[in-house]
Amino acid sequence: MSTENSFGTRTSLSVGDTTVAFHSLETLERGGFPAVARLPYSLKILLENLLRREDGRSVTADDIQALAAWDPTAGDTKEIAFMPARVLLQDFTGVPAVVDLAAMRDGVVRLGGNPDQINPLQPAELVIDHSVQVDHFREANAFDLNAQLEFSRNKERYAFLKWGQQAFDNFRVVPPDTGIVHQVNLEWIASVAREEGGLWIPDTLVGTDSHTTMINGLGVLGWGVGGIEAEAVMLGQPIYMLLPEVVG
Repeated sequence: MSTENSFGTRTSLSVGDTTVAFHSLETLERGGFPAVARLPYSLKILLENLLRREDGRSVTADDIQALAAWDPTAGDTKEIAFMPARVLLQDFTGVPAVVDLAAMRDGVVRLGGNPDQINPLQPAELVIDHSVQVDHFREANAFDLNAQLEFSRNKERYAFLKWGQQAFDNFRVVPPDTGIVHQVNLEWIASVAREEGGLWIPDTLVGTDSHTTMINGLGVLGWGVGGIEAEAVMLGQPIYMLLPEVVG
């Protein structure tokens, strides 16, 4: 979370008996950045992300100023560090990530440390949907027959993922035969906004599937990335990118 708050944007809002904290873009606008009011919605989410994570190192005041004064004609010349609120995985690319976490725990044990300290630093959900094969169709019990074959073929992988959910904090597995990852993400996982560390923040994510961007239809900023990038975010590393081009 932010340790700098150079622009004084952290504020609070009382709703009934509850007081919530957040970073106000209106405060930034009134502080000398009138262009903030005209920023595309997607860039406002990125701007809040920088304000919240300003630490003087990975996110600096200059980074925030560059985005707050965004010029669509200037080109993509400024690099920023974006930290998604969560990571979305599917079983093909997600299993190697869990294997790596398990290997890290083994390494900590060999060094005499506490393996329970190895956990994802960002929340991660893994949806099992890429193992489905259709062997039976046009039968009344086709779903049950296909499910039985799926569990038989993937017994070892599914047992490992079930262990992972129990062993690691900040990691959830959506079981087989629940739905495709994009449907589950849209209908069940996405929160649009949530509380984290005493702050209300927009829901953002990276996912290990090219269709991750479907979540943008809910106003949740999401990108599809590779397994290495997703695992880096799980371990608390931001994604460095040039200020993205906005079309439309």
